[in-house]
Amino acid sequence: MKEYGLVSIITPSYNSTEFISEMIDSILAQTYKNWELLITDDCSTDDSVEVIQRYVKKDSRIKLFCLEKNAGGGVSRNNSIKEAKGRFIAFCDSDDLWTPDKLEKQILFMIEKDAAFSYGSYMLCDTIGKEIGINICLKKLTYARIVMDNFVGCLSAVYDTEKIGKIYMPTIRKRQDWGLWISVLKKCKIGYGVKQPIGYYRIRENSVSSNKWVLIRYHAMLYQQMLNIPLFLGYCMYFFVNVPTFLFKTLRTKIINL
Repeated sequence: MKEYGLVSIITPSYNSTEFISEMIDSILAQTYKNWELLITDDCSTDDSVEVIQRYVKKDSRIKLFCLEKNAGGGVSRNNSIKEAKGRFIAFCDSDDLWTPDKLEKQILFMIEKDAAFSYGSYMLCDTIGKEIGINICLKKLTYARIVMDNFVGCLSAVYDTEKIGKIYMPTIRKRQDWGLWISVLKKCKIGYGVKQPIGYYRIRENSVSSNKWVLIRYHAMLYQQMLNIPLFLGYCMYFFVNVPTFLFKTLRTKIINL
């Protein structure tokens, strides 16, 4: 198959022993072979590093970096972005999975669309990998739309550094991926969605993303940082813009999964 450039896959790791082998295996299974996997470990206290090192020894495309102190997923991802050599920057968290044709399909899609940013639909699965639903992505996404809520699954996102350069996540402790999409779309104006599912997002109990109440403050802080507004306006944006949009998005997903 024709390949259009090196893809740098960005993965943060923190106590990821339970799932990271399955994630790496899904990368190794890609039909698009021109990639590098850049894993930054955030001071794991389990044997994540040892598991990853076994893969590093087997495949030179896999690289491991270790932070000196625990700093969060955003800092971990930014470290990998800094080390990336690829034209395309893609993302896959340590507990998520890609379909084998994910990169082949998505990179060709971007070339044909002349797109700087793309994302895709993905399956929802539980901790043992059982499919429990699907998230169908929007056909197009603009800066105005992404400010309302995060419509992009991190495991599905790819941006082209030849078109917009390297863009990093904000340093806020949580919701950094949403902040990155805001920055990307502010620069490239429009992103395009791959309708066919290209990955598996794992739903985990007590995860950061499963506890929406914990995220209220971080939503407001993200608006403050990304939109350069006072914090109280960030809370206003959350309650009057984000919440209605989130409820509509949730209803749409439930209807799709009926």
